[in-house]
Order: sequence, then C-alpha cells, then structure tokens
Amino acid sequence: MQAFPVHESFAVRQMQLIDTHTHLDFEDFDDDRDSVLQRCAAAGVERIVVLGVCRGNWDRVWQLAQDQPAVHAALGLHPVFLQEHRNEHLEQLKDWLLRLRGAEKLCAIGEIGLDYYIEEPDKERQQAVLEAQLALADEFELPVLLHVRRAHAPMIATLKHYKLKRTGIVHAFSGSFEEAREYIRLGYKLGLGGAGTWPQAQRMHRVLQQLPLDSIVLETDAPDITPHSHAGQRNSPEFLPDICRELAKIRGISTEELAAVSYRNTCGLFGWG
Repeated sequence: MQAFPVHESFAVRQMQLIDTHTHLDFEDFDDDRDSVLQRCAAAGVERIVVLGVCRGNWDRVWQLAQDQPAVHAALGLHPVFLQEHRNEHLEQLKDWLLRLRGAEKLCAIGEIGLDYYIEEPDKERQQAVLEAQLALADEFELPVLLHVRRAHAPMIATLKHYKLKRTGIVHAFSGSFEEAREYIRLGYKLGLGGAGTWPQAQRMHRVLQQLPLDSIVLETDAPDITPHSHAGQRNSPEFLPDICRELAKIRGISTEELAAVSYRNTCGLFGWG
C-alpha cells in the first residue's frame, strides 16, 4: 500500500511544545492576547512561561498566570531595568516567594542576569542584584531564567560559586561552544529561539550543530527576537512551531525529534509531569 506523506505544518500542529521565555504581559499583546493564546493552543504550544522584569510587572504576570491555564509565571529583576530596581524590591521578591511557595503556577525566578551590552553598564550593581536573586533561588529551590549579554565569563564564574539545587536556563543563548559546554557542565539548559533561524547567524548554526540534545529548550522571547520566517512581524509564542522546524533543519534532525527532546528537557527542569 502506498504511504502518503504527512504535511509538515500538520505534523507540527500535533506536537507538544513549551515556550520557556515570553513577555506575553507586555502591552504589545494588549489588543489580541486571548487570540494569541487560542492560536498557540491550536499549534500545540501547551505551556508558556511569562517572566517578570521589574517590581512593576509582577502583579500583571501573576494575574495572567492565574487567568490562563497555559501560562506559568517567573518573577525577577532584569538587569536592563536596573535603574527601576530598589533595594526594597529584593525584599518584596522574597515576600512574594514566601507567599507563593508551592504554587503550581510559579515555575522559576527570572528574568535575572548580567547585561554588559547596554551603554555604561553598572557591573557592580548588576552583580549584586544577580547574586541576591541566586541566593533566593537556592533558598526556595527554584530554577533561574538567565539573561546574559556579553557577560558569559562573569556569569559562568558566578554560577560556579552559586551551585543551585535546580539550575535553570540560559535564555537566548548566542555564545561559543566552549561557553555552552561550561553551562552544560553546570547543569544548565540553553534556550534557543528566533535568533538562530536567520541565515547570517552562522556561528550560532555551528554551535547548534554540536549541542547535545539534552541541553536544548525552545523559546520565542516574544514580542522580541522574531524568527526569520516571520521577519518584520511582532514575535509571538504561536511562532514556536516554526522556530522548532527551522532549528531542527539546522541541527540536522527532524522537527518531531527536536520538539520531543525540548519538551522533555523543559518538563524535567520545571518538574512538570
């Protein structure tokens, strides 16, 4: 009997996918957030992690997680918003974590990290805020979702000092294979998304081709870092199947295999069944 091929787009719709990094609470989605979530469900994006970036958006992130079954929340203080952070916000973060301890919808501390790409970064204060949040992650046994730009060496050194019980994800990883190997040795997953789908991202392609599959998780960083297949558009978690397909092609494996391993890796990290 002749076997008829399954069309790629149909195959992707049947997959289980998790977007490990989005900012679905941002105003970019205010006009169509419910429609985006409906399209995500239709595309097989079962869970979406939405991250806090400053004290001002934790309430919005948490409320979104309470209202939407697919959404899970992470809370943190992002290095790019350093000027908005106050010392008392770290105490307030601890208070939130105490109040939400054991809550099913709280999955991590994030987005936290180091960003030396911004103009005149206050490296000392960034480091202090990062370390305070890593200490909270250790205390509450939560994974961390890390933002790292032009700061892999200090971040790796910091993670070697703070040996967390549950590690986390290096979001939007674009470093070298040697840097990737250091994170993997420390037990961290590497978040891959739209940046790696662009033809000019040749170094990222070479790194992706070498990464062990058990180190990879998928993300969009919506509304930022739009994949090549949706150039010029607002990025959205509904594009995750396209990102999966494009990265799988670069990695030299099937879309289904990358979807399956990234799903399994993510569930293992967050303790989802």
